[in-house]
Amino acid sequence: MSLNNTPSSERIHIGIFGRRNAGKSSIINALTGQQLAIVSEVKGTTTDPVLKAMELLPIGPVVMIDTPGLDDEGALGLLRIQKAYQILNKTDIALLVIDGLLGMTEEDNAILTRIQKKEIPFLILLNKADLTAEPEKLTEELSENRHISKELLLWVSAASRENISELKERIAALVPKEDTARRIVSDLIRPFDTVFLVVPIDKAAPKGRLILPQQQTIRDLLDVGAVSVVVRDSELQHALNTYSKKPALVITDSQVFEQAAKIVPEDIPLTSFSILFARYKGNLKTLVRGAAALNSLSDGDTVLLSEGCTHHRQCGDIGTVKLPRWIENYTGKKLDFEFTSGTEFPSDISRYKLVIHCGGCMLNEREMKYRIRCAEDAGVPITNYGTAIAHLKGILPRSIRMLEN
Repeated sequence: MSLNNTPSSERIHIGIFGRRNAGKSSIINALTGQQLAIVSEVKGTTTDPVLKAMELLPIGPVVMIDTPGLDDEGALGLLRIQKAYQILNKTDIALLVIDGLLGMTEEDNAILTRIQKKEIPFLILLNKADLTAEPEKLTEELSENRHISKELLLWVSAASRENISELKERIAALVPKEDTARRIVSDLIRPFDTVFLVVPIDKAAPKGRLILPQQQTIRDLLDVGAVSVVVRDSELQHALNTYSKKPALVITDSQVFEQAAKIVPEDIPLTSFSILFARYKGNLKTLVRGAAALNSLSDGDTVLLSEGCTHHRQCGDIGTVKLPRWIENYTGKKLDFEFTSGTEFPSDISRYKLVIHCGGCMLNEREMKYRIRCAEDAGVPITNYGTAIAHLKGILPRSIRMLEN
């Protein structure tokens, strides 16, 4: 990921939902002016959600999500429908595409109910306006009988591009206002402050680049005019000894939290990328409370470790190897660990005693908050990697001290 690109987690996610052959893929292509989605007369061409990061004027950077048909059939079809519903968890704006020749169906009503329950801004697109003799009749029926505001209904035609420009304007009007108060770290730092970023380079580190949280943190520091000093953990002591100005903050990768805490003097604030991202997405207090559950685990308890992205597991992987080992060493208990990654977050987590999530840098704010809400609704404590590691190593109070002021 280039520093010049807007990360997917920071883009508006626009989900397109509807029955097979309602015209979802055609509308995506009409909206973008590109052949992003495969269009076919054969039902079920889109078998899995397809995500495409792009620029969509007048909105800006977005992720367009094409989803499988809501009326798919068979055992595989049911799984595809589940995937479509899962996409709602990361959808900022939902477009429900209705076949204007058929009107609202049971499947359309079901997902509309879920969209409304999740309080997702939405539009209902009545497609095939070029083939419909009496479009006003269906509009009135939906407005009066289904209690849908006419402002949320728009006749379009993917084939003739009728009202596609109007659709873009309607989508833009639904974009949530940017929260300018949200910052990763720059609100804690003054111009010309020095910040050390500790980045271990091991087998798990991506070759030739920094991982996304490191990139985003550096960019945030640049925006405020701070000086970023990026070092490996093996050079941290040397950097502290030789750098003339004491850093205002040291930010470390969670894997070397303990080593960094031993090196960095107590009078220098210390935290981790993972903890900063918990704060950035508004979840820090919840995740700090969740970390305390590590003290009450018992033999045989099941702990879920979940990651928001998929990557090749390396020897000594933090999520599947290091964290389980550290937890068992800390608790002295024999625990069962389960692992999920990417979009595979369980809908029912009530059987877990604790959920430990990654920093969520690849998830947008809506999906991260959804996962935390799932845990809260089930009465299951939830924390994240950095917060859990700081707790396990006895440095959590120090790690959040600066963030609580």
